[in-house]
Amino acid sequence: MAKLTKPEEKEEEKPTPKDNLVESKHSVKIGGKVIKYTVTTGTMVLREDIHDKDKDAEVEKPRAQIFFIAYTKDSVTNKAKRPVTFSFNGGPGSSSVWLHMGVLGPRRVVLTDEGELPPPPFKLTDNQYSILDDTDLVFIDPMGTGYSRPVEGEKAKDWHGFKKDIESVGDFIRLYVTRYKRWLSPKFLAGESYGTTRAAGLSGYLQERHGMYLNGLMLISAVLDFTTIDFNLNNELPYILFVPAYAATAWYHGKLNIKTPLKTFLKEVEEFARGQYATALLKGALLTPEERANIVEKLSRYTGISQEFIERTNLRIGDQHFFKELLRERGHTVGRLDSRFTGMDRSGVTATAEYDPLLTNVLGPYTAAFYDYVRSELKFESDLPYEILSEKVSVNWTYSQFENKYLNVAETLRQAMTYNKYLKVFVANGYYDLGTPYFATEYTFNHLNIDPSLRGNISMGYYEAGHMMYIHLPSLKAMKADLKKFIDNANR
Repeated sequence: MAKLTKPEEKEEEKPTPKDNLVESKHSVKIGGKVIKYTVTTGTMVLREDIHDKDKDAEVEKPRAQIFFIAYTKDSVTNKAKRPVTFSFNGGPGSSSVWLHMGVLGPRRVVLTDEGELPPPPFKLTDNQYSILDDTDLVFIDPMGTGYSRPVEGEKAKDWHGFKKDIESVGDFIRLYVTRYKRWLSPKFLAGESYGTTRAAGLSGYLQERHGMYLNGLMLISAVLDFTTIDFNLNNELPYILFVPAYAATAWYHGKLNIKTPLKTFLKEVEEFARGQYATALLKGALLTPEERANIVEKLSRYTGISQEFIERTNLRIGDQHFFKELLRERGHTVGRLDSRFTGMDRSGVTATAEYDPLLTNVLGPYTAAFYDYVRSELKFESDLPYEILSEKVSVNWTYSQFENKYLNVAETLRQAMTYNKYLKVFVANGYYDLGTPYFATEYTFNHLNIDPSLRGNISMGYYEAGHMMYIHLPSLKAMKADLKKFIDNANR
């Protein structure tokens, strides 16, 4: 029989969520110097102002518990001169583990020098290429990723969208900066993939909502304008902007009868893509047979895809088809996020690839390394699954603010750079990235319509690897040098 509640009985109050933080001390050698640092690991409660109908007043309500890992250099006497960088990855639905344990943090996951999967069990090592010597680091797991969860009674899906994501991460940054007295410190954001979309959005939100002006953005494998990567019948841009990355991939796998160095070759392909090829797609049915034949021949010569296939696609090579078609006769596919890597599908006649070989190279090592690191070295304990890549988030993500148009935060970044003329941007590009190709990123920044006086605030780095270029050891070394130079210049 159900228990009846007496009228005078009140509903039991829920316990108030509290921060759960652990500190630990460590050291690492970077650039020949020993850096001693403190790590703060755990969850911070994020509260929001809501209207309480019973009290008829605005009250603070706990809504989310955001997981973060912060690295601060010891023995810093003047925090106003010590930069702090807030970092996150993309997805949407990705935790911050990739930038954290791949390039920026003081501990790094061990892969082969090319970034391939080593035999298990996996290992961690000190990261001599960390940027902790130049900046403190705060790695943020957005809601639904890592250990970040809503408090009891709240729904995670409320945060699974462009606008709420920007607000929650921005509000966390404000809270951290306030709690740890970093308002006068130089401040940077570092994002990868969709994390670059978030970073550009935050550059505007932090200025407008919290009056927080940033020194710089580090954008790794950037996508600010989704028009450049979304293949649709009424959108010609991706077909044009992916061609140089297709060419780099074909060059890498020996599919072209070309002995020209990669960078020299790509300049030729870029001119073709933005010139003859773009004009041909614009003409459509107005192309003469001779013009069409010329485009087919050149597109085949540059991409390694047969002329017959290009004819059947009406001169438009979609990314999913390219992954499968380039090495079909070898029985292999090429990766989307790093086309240096190849996959092996069950069937050689399907139109698209079964999986992305980059993810299968990195998922196991990064997962094992993080679970061991967070408990064994950082002393933070949780029995929750650490959501490295959450499908719950990615599948339910909403872009409701961009209905009937493409998501585009390039204008937000332009405004932020206009209002804060000292804001600088560094963009890291991988030649073999077929998720956010470098030529598409260049197109976005070439169409930023920023004042000429501010163009010098934007710089780019290029690496002979893919989306996660830092898993390639030579690229990691180069990236360290580029990031150090950028932070030093943006902090002047």
